[in-house]
Amino acid sequence: MNFDLRLPIGLLFSIFGLILGAFGLVSNPEIYQRSLGINVNLWWGGFMLLFGILMLIFWRRGAK
Repeated sequence: MNFDLRLPIGLLFSIFGLILGAFGLVSNPEIYQRSLGINVNLWWGGFMLLFGILMLIFWRRGAK
């Protein structure tokens, strides 16, 4: 059995990144005053999505 852990990790981070990024886009900007006005949900959602996509790319390249 050939199990590659990059697939579930890539899917998990991509889905969570999309959810967190979407929340950052639609949330009230007033909640980010404690973080010096930085929309941390949007930024971390983007980083998580990028990491998830990278894991999926590495999974695809290794599956050949």
